[in-house]
Amino acid sequence: MITLKQLAKELEVSISTVSKALNDSEEISAETIKRVKKLAEHYNYKPNKVALSLKNSRTRTIGVIIPSILNPFFARVLYGIEKEASEKGYQIITCMSNESLQKEQNSIQLLANGSVDGFILAASEETQTVNNIDHLKSSLNQGLPIVMFDRVANDIQCDKIIIDDYNAAYNATNSLIAKKRNRIALFSTINNLSVGKLRVNGYKKALFDANIEVDDSLILIINKEVEAYSKILQFIKEHNINGILAIDNSSGLMAINIATDLGIKVPEDLSVIGFSNEMLSNYSSPNLTSIDQNSEDIGKMTVNLLIDRLENKPLDSDYKTKIIPTSITERGSS
Repeated sequence: MITLKQLAKELEVSISTVSKALNDSEEISAETIKRVKKLAEHYNYKPNKVALSLKNSRTRTIGVIIPSILNPFFARVLYGIEKEASEKGYQIITCMSNESLQKEQNSIQLLANGSVDGFILAASEETQTVNNIDHLKSSLNQGLPIVMFDRVANDIQCDKIIIDDYNAAYNATNSLIAKKRNRIALFSTINNLSVGKLRVNGYKKALFDANIEVDDSLILIINKEVEAYSKILQFIKEHNINGILAIDNSSGLMAINIATDLGIKVPEDLSVIGFSNEMLSNYSSPNLTSIDQNSEDIGKMTVNLLIDRLENKPLDSDYKTKIIPTSITERGSS
């Protein structure tokens, strides 16, 4: 389906000129109006009537699309989004993609009919795996700005907030090395995601810089979370390791509990660092040393970026990518 942006590009005029011409604005010459309408008719262009009616009276509603509410990181981000949006006089409509491209596309289509002013979004696993971003481009072409966080699409021109995943894993691995750990395993259930790949690269670089050989047999990739416990149990039984970096939300906790059940002393014999929040760290004994992702702050920042875009900036300029530093909260596991 043709968009205003595509019409403007073919006519070599601005999007605003096309919009005004279609609405017979006195600001536009009769000749230009005729050209615009002729091309629009040729492509059977149909303007979004609901969106047009809301053009000058915003809904003050933000569409939020996240992969899962069960993931503690996204739950905390959502909490920050709702809190900040409410304080700024905005409401949110939340949709879950459940890691499905189709559900993500459906959510964009459902809310892009004039229900929201813009979107805050973390891409689903399937979206990143197949790299299908046409639905995101369509939203931007309709004049609906997007702020992406954590899982972003590099080919989408929009504001973004990302965690410094590479350095987070690099620093965590160095922390284990500083504790005289030289057989450090990496556990991951997020290998298909951009953030997972960055964390693996950070881990490998830290080992390389410390002159420790990167042993791929010490990298455990878990493709299905339901298999995580059995995979970790088998791995710890079969490998001689003295450190673990878990780069997802749950495998670090499992590793501590499994090691303890096997009679391995944590942290005396095995140090463990994971990506998790303070609440989850309490579900192991000893408590998990974790990388703080500042999830609630990320939620607040996404809202402020989107509102700034909506109220103060053109939709097609001066995009920002903010990189959030992380920190390590030392607890009993290391």
